[in-house]
Amino acid sequence: MSSTLLEVTRSSHEEVERLERLVAKELQNDPTSSKDRLYQSHRVRFMIEQIIDTSHKIVEIYEDKDNARKDEIAVLGGQTASGTNVFSAFYDRLKEIRDYHRRHPAARVVDAGEEYEQMFKEDPVLDFSGEEGFGRYLDLHEFYNRYINSKFGERKEYTAFLDVFSQPQLIPRKHKMTKQYKEYITDLLEYLISFFERTEPLQDLDRIFSKVATEFEEQWAIGKVEGWENKDQENGHVFQPSIDLDYYSTVEELMGVGPEKLKEGLAALGLKTGGTIQQRAERLFLTKNTPLEKLDKKHFAKSSRGLDQNGDVNGPSRKQEDGKELALVEAKLRKLCELLQENIVRTKENAEKKQGMSYEELQQEQLEEDTLADVESDDENETIYNPLKLPLGWDGKPIPYWLYKLHGLGQEFKCEICGNHSYWGRRAFERHFKEWRHQHGMRCLGIPNTKNFNEITSIQDAKELWEKIQARQGVHKWRPELEEEYEDQEGNIYNKKTYTDLQRQGLI
Repeated sequence: MSSTLLEVTRSSHEEVERLERLVAKELQNDPTSSKDRLYQSHRVRFMIEQIIDTSHKIVEIYEDKDNARKDEIAVLGGQTASGTNVFSAFYDRLKEIRDYHRRHPAARVVDAGEEYEQMFKEDPVLDFSGEEGFGRYLDLHEFYNRYINSKFGERKEYTAFLDVFSQPQLIPRKHKMTKQYKEYITDLLEYLISFFERTEPLQDLDRIFSKVATEFEEQWAIGKVEGWENKDQENGHVFQPSIDLDYYSTVEELMGVGPEKLKEGLAALGLKTGGTIQQRAERLFLTKNTPLEKLDKKHFAKSSRGLDQNGDVNGPSRKQEDGKELALVEAKLRKLCELLQENIVRTKENAEKKQGMSYEELQQEQLEEDTLADVESDDENETIYNPLKLPLGWDGKPIPYWLYKLHGLGQEFKCEICGNHSYWGRRAFERHFKEWRHQHGMRCLGIPNTKNFNEITSIQDAKELWEKIQARQGVHKWRPELEEEYEDQEGNIYNKKTYTDLQRQGLI
């Protein structure tokens, strides 16, 4: 048909306007939970992507590189190459329309607005692992294992790793120029990008990274990128030797600095570092009065940072370029960690809480989190009839009243040691004595959390009972100087007092 391109243009403009109205309508809805907010953000993001794609198509049509739009406008005006007038073009077009409807009698007009609303009503599919808790926590266990089993990492707890993974500048620079570190830092950045796009779909990550790259280039030019300060670099490319040759007048004097120092000086200039100490000194002494660009190429190492692919001394440094790429990755990583700071804090708190829980408690905690994520909503927007304020079950509906009475969920227990936290039901109250909150409170009081203190919820009662237990123990209480055992190199066992006396006399 002659006006197909113009009709596509009109329908594309209409589609953009319709999508804009849907975005405004969607943002007017106030989400009742974090899960609903995440779904809403992804729906809006999908609509915005549709607007961008449609706008690109409209721009291509208006650019009219093949003059197709210009020809269609000419045809509508009756200006055809065959010389037909405007009436002939009109009746030819009318005939095509009638033939089309004759061939498709069942064709009907579809309300595009309803079709679009139906398309965006469904919740998007979000891919979160169980450890990520629907976007609340980060899942960094894989990177933690790679970190502690690498040369650049250290042996530490997972919670301690969460404090340092966002600070790659703490890793020594000599360990960064390895394939293992490059793969680790690149994969870590890809994961954080994926997590950020899933939890903050409306953020423009490309614009954020563009600003990071601009600031990075400014800092790199003056050698002040955090963790990559260039102490041996001047003007970006020329490296100065670590040995000042002005203090040495002969090769023999230069040999006095030692083979390792000579090797460092040669490596800094990109020269070969092998050979005897005299050969190293002679090679380095050549640079005292001869510029690097005039030296014979045989003196340079194959992977020299001063040689390019053509063997030119003034070419760009491959090692320097690799280091710059890694430094940019680290800069992006630090920026993402700043944006995800709340998630990192929640992840650490969750990891610390789980360390004090048993396997059964972890399973129960996961079940409760899944249930809360499914039924989380505000009380004023609650549509379920629940006059007795019964707890919700796994299906999001109030549990039966007989079950509520059976478990005694209407009975409230408060524990002063837990900071006056309330526990509903006898079962939850008895279980809380082994949970992390009560254990932390007992540690703050300096009292061991043993079975003797079960059912004790008052701080004063706990202190009085602990004083009675200490008084009753008397001489039977733990005395480390007499009961703590030490073993010498020959396998003999002594208590702490005897071992200390023998060691002080030099007999052990």
